Amino acid sequence: MENFDKQKHWNSIYQTKELKDVSWYQPTPKTSLDFLTQFNVPKTAKIIDVGGGDSLLVDTLLDLGYTDITVLDISATSLERVKNRLGERALRVKWIVADAATFKPTEQYDFWHDRAAFHFLTQEQEIENYIDIIQQRIKPKGILVIGTFSEQGPKKCSGIEIKQYSETTMTERLQKFFEKVKCITVDHTTPFNTIQNFIFCSFKKLQQA
Repeated sequence: MENFDKQKHWNSIYQTKELKDVSWYQPTPKTSLDFLTQFNVPKTAKIIDVGGGDSLLVDTLLDLGYTDITVLDISATSLERVKNRLGERALRVKWIVADAATFKPTEQYDFWHDRAAFHFLTQEQEIENYIDIIQQRIKPKGILVIGTFSEQGPKKCSGIEIKQYSETTMTERLQKFFEKVKCITVDHTTPFNTIQNFIFCSFKKLQQA
C-alpha cells in the first residue's frame, strides 16, 4: 500500500456510487445530532465535520440553523456532490479538500465531528499528526466527537483496512490532550441490510495548568 493513492480511490468511489449505495449512508445522522443536543452546542458554534463526504449531516445542520459549518474530505468529488445537492445553501458552508492526517486548519473549532475518518488512519505517524491537529485547533472548551468501527465491527471499509477501537483504546489514544465524557456503541444498518458496530466517544479538551 506504499503507493496507494487515497484521494484517487475515494474520488473513484464517489464517481461510481450513488449516495444511497455506500455502506455509510444514513438518512438521518441521529447519533451525531444527539451529541450536539447533549452538549447544547449553540447555533453560532464553529463546527467542522471531518471526512464528511456527501453525508446528510451538513444539510441537517443548515436546517437546524447552524451558521458556521466546515466540511472536510479527501475527495473533491464527494464535496462537489454535496454542493450540487445544497444549491445556493452551499455558499453558507466552508469546504476543504484535504487529507485529515495532514491538513492545516486556519480556524479554531467549538465542535469537531469525525464519523469514520479516524479509523482510516492506521499508521502511527498519521494518528499522532491528526490528534495533534485537533488539540491545536479545538477551542479550550471545545467538544470532540469521534466515531469508528468497534472491535466487533468490520476490519475493512471500501476495500481499505481500518483500525478498530474500543472505549478503552480510544480513550488511551486521546488521553494526552482530552478527557473522555461519554462513549456509546451503535449498530449502523447499511443500505445492504448488514450491521456495522461503531464506537462513538465524546471528549473535552484537558485544561493546561
